[in-house]
Amino acid sequence: MSSYFTDLAQQYIDGEWRPGTGSWDIIDFNPYDGEKLASITIATVDEVDEAYRAAERAQKAWGATNAYTRRAVFEKALRIIEEREAEITEAIIAELGGTHLKAGFELHLAKEFLRESVQLALRPEDKILPSPTDGKENRLYKVPVGVVGVISPFNFPFLLSLKSVAPALALGNAVVLKPHQNTPIVGGSLVAKVFEDAGLPGGLLNVVITDIAEIGDAFIEHPVPKVISFTGSDKVGRHVATVCAANFKRSVLELGGNSALVVLDDADLDYAVDAAVFSRYVHQGQVCMAANRILVDRSIEAEFTEKFVAKVRTLKVGDPSDPQTIIGPVINSSQADAISGAVEQAIAEGATALVHGTTTDNLVEPSVLTDVPADSALLRQEIFGPVAFLIPFDDEEEAVRIANDTPYGLSGAVHTGDIERGVNFAKQIDTGMFHVNDGTVHDEPLVPFGGEKHSGIGRLNGETAVDSFTTQKWISVQHGRSFFPF
Repeated sequence: MSSYFTDLAQQYIDGEWRPGTGSWDIIDFNPYDGEKLASITIATVDEVDEAYRAAERAQKAWGATNAYTRRAVFEKALRIIEEREAEITEAIIAELGGTHLKAGFELHLAKEFLRESVQLALRPEDKILPSPTDGKENRLYKVPVGVVGVISPFNFPFLLSLKSVAPALALGNAVVLKPHQNTPIVGGSLVAKVFEDAGLPGGLLNVVITDIAEIGDAFIEHPVPKVISFTGSDKVGRHVATVCAANFKRSVLELGGNSALVVLDDADLDYAVDAAVFSRYVHQGQVCMAANRILVDRSIEAEFTEKFVAKVRTLKVGDPSDPQTIIGPVINSSQADAISGAVEQAIAEGATALVHGTTTDNLVEPSVLTDVPADSALLRQEIFGPVAFLIPFDDEEEAVRIANDTPYGLSGAVHTGDIERGVNFAKQIDTGMFHVNDGTVHDEPLVPFGGEKHSGIGRLNGETAVDSFTTQKWISVQHGRSFFPF
């Protein structure tokens, strides 16, 4: 077992590793074999306050630090991740149940985003704007918001913590990070350790490992953070947004999805099958961008379905530490039960199971369902697991209607032999992201990442990260004399 689970099972506040002072412990389990990885005494409301106050103290000097100096920390952090890739991979497999393939995917993206953060430190540009008043100079500065609170999820915890933590720090802010209680090391302590070893001054990044049962809304209500960046479910996201609005805070919300992968009648079927299977089953389907719904033109439905089912049956389910495994465990028993329940509900409503996977502990085998009633609530919600719904359609108009018939609007894809036909189709789908002749699961450092409808508010990555973690300040200079009417 990685030494991370013994060395990093603590809070990280004001540059110090220390135990929490709560009255109970978060137990970190391996979701595959149930092994106890770590026991972490939770942080209390007082420690959340200490973390935010430390961040507030440290931020002033950091925000005034030359951007080139800040950049050096991120360059070193990137080298540390590259040097420790084997140990981080081991931690991802143990704590998340992620496969070798998934760990490689997550680390590749994490490194790409850190590379972008190196440049992000130099990105904000100040402006001088014209004035209708003679002799007046209008200066517009982009300045750090101050302190950012980050709440990260359990599915890609290392990447999705870094996606907010790194740009916020690079832009001159301080951060308090609260990882998901199922992934406290990979999503929290490990991120802090990387930046500590990279030379980030103490207090700029704090990690509090805790639970809302202990702290309630203290993390988001606290007066110090000006922005809360939350990645998770739309149910919790709605609450975060409500509390932030009541406390005059900005929220950046990356929430759930119910993406459709659409296969038109002129698609390359073998390629579309590969894209659909990956888009639905990568990391056991625990991906917000996953293709919950596979929409197929009725004229090719039979052939596509046969090939899709055949490929799904080849997916190896089991121990995530086995390099051959494609489907490892879901994160906990509650998720396993919810996924199994969704499959049984669909069948009870009249769906046909072309593949009916069984559930053993947290191992949920893939399922493929068809004939799900059009009015089933299952088609409109996020299924965070390895379950695919195959849905036929008669024409593009119907495909657009079905794809949009969900409260979510995160990602999606369409497969066609005519690229412009695909782009025209994509423009009609109410999502923040859509892909032509590809999968639904994508993220890149420069493109705006985020959703519409219940899939979130705001965007991350590239210039949109600058917008999320800075604010604008107008300073005017009157070089002459103003006229005052009294």
